[in-house]
Amino acid sequence: MGLISFIKDAGAKLLGQDDEQVQPPAEVEADKANDAMRAMSLMRHVKALGFDIEGLQIHVDGETVRVAGSVADQETKEKIALAVGNTAGIGTVDDRLEVTGPKAVFYTVASGDSLSKIAREHYGDANKYQAIFEANRPMLEHPDKIFPGQVLRIPDAG
Repeated sequence: MGLISFIKDAGAKLLGQDDEQVQPPAEVEADKANDAMRAMSLMRHVKALGFDIEGLQIHVDGETVRVAGSVADQETKEKIALAVGNTAGIGTVDDRLEVTGPKAVFYTVASGDSLSKIAREHYGDANKYQAIFEANRPMLEHPDKIFPGQVLRIPDAG
């Protein structure tokens, strides 16, 4: 996934507070100065969310966080990057998580395609169209509303 940008301290600014009110208390400033402590805090946060991660490593350098380790699927990888990045004081996530399980593929819809036809091609069973539909929500609002040229995510059949 690489680098993902976030708005540092977006929550405080979105609440309409001015710059003087956004200043964190002294003890939070002390934590910010100690990147190792911030990394440990993020590590506890990610582990508390219950993700299955092997070899989780989190390194903080100012407002940039590098997260590494192994996860079973792309969805978990993305959720971890979002959990770390949507933290006050984090502006960038360097996502180095490795997906060890099956990966989804992208498919470009051709004229005459339906989700059932695509499911039959990829899974051998037209009735598995719902898996493709769910993998592309909320972009898709209805299984019958796809169009030529549209790119869909086809999850692994496993």
